[in-house]
Amino acid sequence: MYVLGLSCFYHDAGAALVKDGELVAAAEEERFNRKKHYSDFPKLATEYCLKTAGITIDQVDYIGFYEKPLVKFNRILETVLADWPRTYMTWIKAMPQWLVHKLHMGREIQKELGTDKEILYCQHHLSHAASAYLVSPFDEAAIITADGVGEWTTTGWGWARGSEIKIEKEIRFPHSVGLLFSAITAYLGFRVNDAEWKVMGLAPYGKPTYVEKFREVVDIKDDGSFRLNMKYFAHTYSTQRMFNQRWEELFGRPTRRKESDLEEFHNDIAHSGQKIVEEIMVRMGTHARKQTGMKNVCVAGGVGLNCVANWRILRESGFDDIFIQPAAGDSGGALGTAFWIYNSVLKQPRRFVMKNAYWGPEFSDAEIQSVLKRNEAVFQKFENDDELLDQTARWIVEGKVIGWFQGRMEFGPRALGARSLLADPRNPKMKDIINSKVKFREAFRPFAPSVLKEHVHEWFDMPAGSDAPFMLLVPKVRPEKAPQIPAVTHQDGTGRVQTVTQDVNPRYYRVIKRFGELTGVPIVVNTSFNVRGEPIVCTPQDAYNTFVNTGIDILVIGNCIVTEKPSAVDFEAGMRRSVQLESGSLVRQ
Repeated sequence: MYVLGLSCFYHDAGAALVKDGELVAAAEEERFNRKKHYSDFPKLATEYCLKTAGITIDQVDYIGFYEKPLVKFNRILETVLADWPRTYMTWIKAMPQWLVHKLHMGREIQKELGTDKEILYCQHHLSHAASAYLVSPFDEAAIITADGVGEWTTTGWGWARGSEIKIEKEIRFPHSVGLLFSAITAYLGFRVNDAEWKVMGLAPYGKPTYVEKFREVVDIKDDGSFRLNMKYFAHTYSTQRMFNQRWEELFGRPTRRKESDLEEFHNDIAHSGQKIVEEIMVRMGTHARKQTGMKNVCVAGGVGLNCVANWRILRESGFDDIFIQPAAGDSGGALGTAFWIYNSVLKQPRRFVMKNAYWGPEFSDAEIQSVLKRNEAVFQKFENDDELLDQTARWIVEGKVIGWFQGRMEFGPRALGARSLLADPRNPKMKDIINSKVKFREAFRPFAPSVLKEHVHEWFDMPAGSDAPFMLLVPKVRPEKAPQIPAVTHQDGTGRVQTVTQDVNPRYYRVIKRFGELTGVPIVVNTSFNVRGEPIVCTPQDAYNTFVNTGIDILVIGNCIVTEKPSAVDFEAGMRRSVQLESGSLVRQ
């Protein structure tokens, strides 16, 4: 039995294919068409999923969409009418899309797929809940979902047992922790629905100066429920602004202009806003723990990518364990919808646990070598894996930045050792080197440590045996160890950890292990293989292009190593290009 899950037309488009209760393939459309945060139909991602299974759409038994369009249209209609005539432009912009496409979602999907099969619809936050719980290792768990908005729901908590999922309480639009964080993102001059993690990265540089002012913006109850003070927000009547002039008057400064200098004020806003979001999530987690009595928790939705909040939920809300799947945002709705149909609707037994994120395309050594030859690249082919990995580890020790392209591409926004840039965590200058010469991005942006799982407790404030395979938890670096790994120790002494095991990613594990043997540090810097404004690389050609046009020193791709570039890199041109790619107006559904 095949089940195809789809998420699209609002935020990040993705597709996921399940066969007899096991995940076959999952990917975001942006990786294929190279348009970051692409939201239209995931045509290429769907074709990839079907090709991986060796089937056509005619062989798919069920097709599911990750939310209910008519309910969402009802929310938009009620919101427009409630604030008329201020919502006139929202109505004018939204209606053509709805009348032509979104109100006929099933027909549109059938047309794109070339099928007349019935389309099943899963409630948005139920798809989030399913995406985490149904692929988790837990037989039962509390559930927290939080994002901008689905149909009406923005935040919810509940429980799951077996294949049953129940959302007990929800917070509805316009009150949204996701939209609050988006407002902070926009106020700091970053792009909404793209750069929220910049706020997380900036927060440790600031102080909680504006926490009390944020309490005027949002009223938080002991159980984690909250209400936004709508006099400061514009998202009910504007597609261009998240907040209004009163917000700027409250905090005493106008919105930061894009690409202008970041000041202490901006650091403090990021820090204070992050603290408020953490407070909401921890209180909600604590309440869910008490109400459900369950020892484990699953978190999903875009806010589930807030690694600091996740760590605090685990440490402070009373849970023994936490699970967040790697594509916690909207693209993961495709995953959740597919498993919801298979497990919850069709009542089929759960048999899949998501132990890794590697569900995208992979390329054989022959395919990789063909691409390198077509580009007239000078490369060395290794028949012996040990030699390849030893050479790679030695280059990292020498301070080289490695483009690492191996196996199946990751599903979700994090690079996890398949499409990664690797470097030496001991080098205090490495963060600046990668940010300025490779990523072309802001200097404050942190990098993550990939650490061998058996050593994670030695370097980070985590119990022995702790697992964080998806880089979604942020513990403290042990103080005595922090001076040894400055490139992955953030301003507040934390690190966004990824644990690596031999059975999940053997080649990545072995290169880290070899680096550890050479240095005594079983950790490497891991950041995504891309430049600012572009999706993570998908194909060997993507990888080679990025290698050639950035300051990456060595490309390790399959069993080949490329050390030479055809021409000098114009870093200033690269920076201008990345800024241009990232610019764009806010459009919120």
